[in-house]
Amino acid sequence: MRFQNVCLEAIAYTLPDEIVTSAGIEARLEPVYSRLRLPEGRLELMTGIRERRFWAPGTRPGDVSLETASRLLDESQVDRELIGALVHGSVCRDQLEPATACRVHTGLGLPEQCLVYDVSNACLGLLNGMLQVATLIELGHLQAGLVVGTENARPLVENTIRTLNENTSLSRQEIKLSVASLTIGSGSAAALLVDRRLSRKGNRLHAAMYGAHSAAHELCQGGEAIATDGEPNASAEPSAAAGAAVAEQAVAPLMQTDSERLLAEGVAAAKPTFQAFLAESAWTRDDIARTCCHQVGSAHRKLLLETLGLEAARDFTTYETLGNTGSVALPITLAQAVEQNFVRAGDRTALLGIGSGINVLMLGVEWAG
Repeated sequence: MRFQNVCLEAIAYTLPDEIVTSAGIEARLEPVYSRLRLPEGRLELMTGIRERRFWAPGTRPGDVSLETASRLLDESQVDRELIGALVHGSVCRDQLEPATACRVHTGLGLPEQCLVYDVSNACLGLLNGMLQVATLIELGHLQAGLVVGTENARPLVENTIRTLNENTSLSRQEIKLSVASLTIGSGSAAALLVDRRLSRKGNRLHAAMYGAHSAAHELCQGGEAIATDGEPNASAEPSAAAGAAVAEQAVAPLMQTDSERLLAEGVAAAKPTFQAFLAESAWTRDDIARTCCHQVGSAHRKLLLETLGLEAARDFTTYETLGNTGSVALPITLAQAVEQNFVRAGDRTALLGIGSGINVLMLGVEWAG
């Protein structure tokens, strides 16, 4: 997909105040670490993640998304009456229905003639929303659209810690399925896309390419897993109610991930998609000045960049201090790369997204400043 008329006008993000270190999580896992004689420091050693952040208990994703989106619109100075689409793209939502986007839409005071909906696609939800909005702008149906989301890691991590400590039958091999759950962090991000004639920044969306390797969809599965009748309850996302119910009900891990196979299959899926991205964009590897990838951890980054033939020196990361923040990870990473002048005017920047499923989505942006 090639674009001529779409600009990524602005990106904003919000981070929680509470910092949770990998060492702190391991300290809470002392019962299972002692039972299985696991060495301290293995979580950070395996993932490269020193810390992540949590929202306060009871935080609603929609409330934080509203805060992030409102600040973005204020800073961009784009007339809210021009926003023709609002997409909420995070895994975490306020409820199954109505769409969390409805809460954000009314809170922002956006026009009634506006597409308002949620998109859920694991760690690619915000990028999917950006592509949808960009396509509508390119076709002339919209002047501007907003994509926002908020991920809340606390319920998943808390329930995972509790389960690992309480289930004394788990072996070393079995707890590997829960390691990815301990890397998750919280955050919020929003992106504003506009018709180039409205843009003050001129950060032009140049190209997009996508791919699917759905045969590997079972390698990472998540949802509420409160066992009330012997069967897991696979609803939308971890909730505060799920955490409160733990004391009275048996709980299975809320997310199970075959991390080693997911890493291999995800990178394998990215390779042909990246080749197609290069062909569609008419960029070479040398043309790509900067990359921002989905933030999983150090092993994922190393293998991905090596497989795609990209230089680590051109890549910006946030996983070390934010962990894996799901669908908001890549937008936050781009925003921080811009803040820290890692991405500068004239940089052709590749946004390389991979999400469980397995789906791949890559966007190319010509950054103007």
